[in-house]
Amino acid sequence: MTSGLPCPICEGPDRRGSLERSLRVLAVDDEAPALEDLVYLLRSDPRIAHVEAVTDATKALRVLHRAMDAGQPLDAVFLDIRMPGLDGLDLARVLSRFAQPPPVVFVTAHQQPAVEAFELKALDYLLKPVRPERLAESVHRIVHEVWDSKTATEPATPAPAQPANSTPPEMGDEVIPVELGGVTRFIRLADIRYVEAHGDYARLHTATGSGLVRAALNGLEERWRSAGFVRIHRSHLVSLGHIDELRLEDGHLSVTIGGAVLPVSRRHARHLRQLLVRRARPTPVAGQPAGALQPRNGLGS
Repeated sequence: MTSGLPCPICEGPDRRGSLERSLRVLAVDDEAPALEDLVYLLRSDPRIAHVEAVTDATKALRVLHRAMDAGQPLDAVFLDIRMPGLDGLDLARVLSRFAQPPPVVFVTAHQQPAVEAFELKALDYLLKPVRPERLAESVHRIVHEVWDSKTATEPATPAPAQPANSTPPEMGDEVIPVELGGVTRFIRLADIRYVEAHGDYARLHTATGSGLVRAALNGLEERWRSAGFVRIHRSHLVSLGHIDELRLEDGHLSVTIGGAVLPVSRRHARHLRQLLVRRARPTPVAGQPAGALQPRNGLGS
């Protein structure tokens, strides 16, 4: 049983040799059958060279410290949540205090702790029984983490210029767990159109529905600002890239996003206008004279 999914950053002669069969991971689960199944799947993945397996958090810490002392820190930890003694969330908190915390992938039969797990910056959250293709996605993310850490000290190659209205790729790929009718769904940041305050929670709206996360709007505003989100009202945070229309009726400003009409408060109106004008600023079109310009998204026409 193999993952069968390609790993883009492992492709090519210069990278495949350094990352293929190079990952060293730790699996932690107090239930022997579940641990055996997970270890089997991990060892079946062509990107994983070595799998350590333990049945509790205390043993996991010993293995992690031993690996660090040997100068061969483990690349990731696949971690059950509900275990006797120190549970998976407790262990993740301990790992977060490491100088170089290993990426954590939670593997559990329970959906409820998903939000707390991602608040601990979990790399992924897998539900049992684990599907091979879903596990392969997690390994793919680990490979990215490892590659990024290996290249962090190398001279940076200038990145291609990004359009002013684009979302940074690493931000758009962020996955957020949301609660919907007792079920945890996972949505991409790039798919979120707007966010609505709901007391201690925030409701994230996409083209296909909405879901709740336990987070304050102020915190999301700060965290997602670089991804193109802007506050327009004390109750709303919107993605600039999803705004369809800006309206002014009877002295009241509003935006239209996918059919929803959201009010813009006076204190946020000027900043929003400035951002939209900046996004609508025309840019040169390849192959045309320098004076020939083209508006973006129709906002500049």
